Amino acid sequence: MGRRKKIVQECEKLMDKPEQIRNIAIAAHVDHGKTTLTDNLLAGAGMIGQESAGQQLAMDTEEDEQERGITIDAANVSMTHEYEGSNHLINLIDTPGHVDFGGDVTRAMRAVDGALVVVDAVEGAMPQTETVLRQALREGVKPALFINKVDRLISELQEGPEEMQQRLQKVIRDVNELIRGMTEEMDDIDDWTVSIQDGTVGMGSALYKWGISMPSMQRTGMDFGDIIDMERADKRQELHEQTPLSNVVLDMVCEHFPDPIEAQPRRIPRVWRGDDQSEIAEQMRLVDDDGEVVLMVTDIGIDPHAGEIAAGRVFSGTIEKGQELYVSGTAGKNRVQSVGIYMGGEREEVEHVPAGNIAAVTGLKDAIAGSTVSSIEMTPFESIEHISEPVITKSVEAKNMDDLPKLIETLRQVSKEDPTIRIEINEDTGEHLISGQGELHLEVITQRIERNQGIPVTTGEPIVVYREAPTGATEQVEGISPNRHNRFYVTLEPLDQDIIDVLKKGEATMDMPELERREALQEAGMDKDTSQNVEHIFKSNIFIDDTKGVQQLNETMELVLEGFEEALEDGPLAAEPVEGAMIRLHDARLHEDAIHRGPAQVIPAVRDAVHRALIHARVKLLEPIQNVRIDVPNEHMGAASGEIQGRRGRVDDMYQEGDLMVVEGIAPVDEMIGFSSDIRSATEGRASWNTENAGFRVLADNLQPEIIQEIRERKGMKTELPEGVDYF
Repeated sequence: MGRRKKIVQECEKLMDKPEQIRNIAIAAHVDHGKTTLTDNLLAGAGMIGQESAGQQLAMDTEEDEQERGITIDAANVSMTHEYEGSNHLINLIDTPGHVDFGGDVTRAMRAVDGALVVVDAVEGAMPQTETVLRQALREGVKPALFINKVDRLISELQEGPEEMQQRLQKVIRDVNELIRGMTEEMDDIDDWTVSIQDGTVGMGSALYKWGISMPSMQRTGMDFGDIIDMERADKRQELHEQTPLSNVVLDMVCEHFPDPIEAQPRRIPRVWRGDDQSEIAEQMRLVDDDGEVVLMVTDIGIDPHAGEIAAGRVFSGTIEKGQELYVSGTAGKNRVQSVGIYMGGEREEVEHVPAGNIAAVTGLKDAIAGSTVSSIEMTPFESIEHISEPVITKSVEAKNMDDLPKLIETLRQVSKEDPTIRIEINEDTGEHLISGQGELHLEVITQRIERNQGIPVTTGEPIVVYREAPTGATEQVEGISPNRHNRFYVTLEPLDQDIIDVLKKGEATMDMPELERREALQEAGMDKDTSQNVEHIFKSNIFIDDTKGVQQLNETMELVLEGFEEALEDGPLAAEPVEGAMIRLHDARLHEDAIHRGPAQVIPAVRDAVHRALIHARVKLLEPIQNVRIDVPNEHMGAASGEIQGRRGRVDDMYQEGDLMVVEGIAPVDEMIGFSSDIRSATEGRASWNTENAGFRVLADNLQPEIIQEIRERKGMKTELPEGVDYF
């Protein structure tokens, strides 16, 4: 315990000295050895026992994390390292290897200033190496290279010094070519290529815990020949003792990665689009610990005792217990319950955490991965413009019923950690629907559930989520209750796209003051009288009360709105959600006796009126579409654009960026299923791509009937369509 206390005190002393802090990420292609390397560094810094390092291969550390219910550990660790007479605090984020093109790696890069890119000596630079490098450089994060698994060149491939050097030089050349191509157009970055001479390349074996770099060879007198001899003679322990991997890597980190003071002025303009003349911009550039608090949350984890922990980078100010902070995109404030830093993989509570550090905070109940948390209201970091609605759904079931409670818990956690996922839990059928941004996204999530939580699951075929939308306006429609004593008269018209956008972005809601809501709707083009009668907003639909003096309507209104929501939750065509409908209630005849106008009467009457009105308004299916961006070498450009065009898509733009061609276009989500394997084979694995949801568009008339039938069959509905739907 004594040793640990000492380490904590060390770290507390260092947190206030930004020039001695290094915030780094380890990034690599999957299975190139990140987690084993992290274990090594921790052992070298005295955070975990030497014995266990290296044998705790990635999967095992996962298991013990599972028993403690901690998934965050793989993410954040901190250690101290003595370099050239001064002690340094190194905060390290181990990024997930599986690039689920989106959040995780980019969010991790957001919190750090340097990226240690790990490349397997045998496999060399791989497509994902390229992706993580690009993510780092786009964020203004400086790279260094570690070539891992060099032991395999010696023992498995039996290479001599000559061949080995050639192979290692090729890896360095490939990585530098990528860096050059990507940084050509960046004015704020000078030459960031890596080299053995400069000491920005290290190599070694994370498994056998030895490593070398130019500075370490000068320090220990060990050269390549010695290493080959010792590795061949099986003197691995000795090799580790004479030139330990952790020293080589941690020295490189202290020497070549920027501290927050050097990095933040370059990084803030890249990750934040606020006013660069403002006071808060200046405080972030200066890493000012007396400034306003600004924390960018990169990760949400669960601790069985403390509840939710938000981890992220403090760009300015000092976080302390009891502070009331704003969380971007939510109303009100959250109160900080505790602050801590990571010591090894454990969270240690401390009094305060100043700018330049990576902090772990409890009490930020509204924060999700990607939130900006601050002491004043401010422009959030890198706003995620698309409130992306999940467009692909898969059912997930536990193979063993005993795993069900654990699966439900895991799914709930997943949706908190990844804001772009939506979960529907059906406790009755044991079938749970998980919806995400795309096929790959869901594949990765379900793999994680299996891998990390050890829950075997079966997943259904991917299902695309459609919407239903009216295309015209209607005459008055009557809805009659089952007992025939209550009647509702409604009309329906489609909303303008501008109004729909305002509703989707949450810029007009029933929670806001009436005046503000009216203004927002009028600005989007709604006429004044209509905006004064808005009774209810449901998703992107509006209910207008145009009645005059109807008896008993007030006390019945709640039921009317329930019927309205029910009707729009499941549209008449295929029970998919309705979008962009404005329904006006003109008149109602209600039975004077409350018993005869209960839920069983009012809800079906309203529901029936709304569905009939939708059919009169020629409701049609909308299908989700995605923006597709493919980065691909010149020679595969034709194949890449062919993949989009062959999927009812269109190519909108092609241009050169750095060493690659970029193909941009849109395609329906339904046709994008199976895209990942097709694009890989079409481009020999050289393409990296990104899809982003781009909303919905009306499905072509000739496809409407067949897709409506398919969905109705899948949902077990009657196959014949409601009467009046014959307009396709």
